[in-house]
Amino acid sequence: MKKGVFYAIMASLIFSVMNLLVKLVSTNMPSIEIVFFRSIIGTIITLIIMKKKEVKFSKGNVNLLIVRGLFGAAYLVAYFYVISKMPLADVTVLINLSPFFVLILSAVILKEKISRKIYGVIFIALIGAVVTINPFGYSTFSVIALIGVFSALCSASASITIRHLSKSKSTYEIVFYFLFIATIVSIPMMWNSFVFPTPLEFFYLICIGSVSFLGQIFLTKAYTHERAPVVAIARYTSIAFNVMWGFLLWSEIPNTTTIIGGSLIVSSCIYLVLNKKRENVS
Repeated sequence: MKKGVFYAIMASLIFSVMNLLVKLVSTNMPSIEIVFFRSIIGTIITLIIMKKKEVKFSKGNVNLLIVRGLFGAAYLVAYFYVISKMPLADVTVLINLSPFFVLILSAVILKEKISRKIYGVIFIALIGAVVTINPFGYSTFSVIALIGVFSALCSASASITIRHLSKSKSTYEIVFYFLFIATIVSIPMMWNSFVFPTPLEFFYLICIGSVSFLGQIFLTKAYTHERAPVVAIARYTSIAFNVMWGFLLWSEIPNTTTIIGGSLIVSSCIYLVLNKKRENVS
């Protein structure tokens, strides 16, 4: 299995767990406060690991690291807000716009060429996504939906910067800038709405910070080992993971369209995994 694809699938699984935790804790806590705890916990974990592994911070050329951090922070604030206000199915519709932005940005900024074969795989994966998430049942057309689209755009922009930064920067340094900047950005935004968490909520927040940190590491490594469009396709497995959690936790049985859509997505990812020759995706 290609390392980049494996890391992308693992990131999707881990982030699906994070989404569940965010949804649970956001019933009584402002989303921006969840962003703060998620970010500061991850920042501390990153610093500990960097010290243990003796990873040094760059002394110069940090402008792109800051840009990546700002894109990541904007994505996180918007994404957590949308999760707290909309059904998860609708959020899935919006966040899956990100690969479209990734393809556009990777072609324009990174000058990456995409073969006709991969366009075919992308098309199959997108059909699977549409069938699975059933956009025709989409119910929340509002300003919140526009924030969801903005979140997808910021996510794609962050992905592109990661791909460029990974050529010269440590994975942990890239993650640190993202989490540290998100922490700083969230402090003034939650200043007048802070809610002291209950013991259970605090446990959820610790889990969110820890789990999301692990997911971020996997995602960053995915973009380090593989091209942005390929990682974007592999991340469609997140839809299948969300269906799985729904069945295990709430006994939700997937309908026919979900099974068909999920099969198309998984088939596309299997193709990428079995495709060992890099030139086939160049």
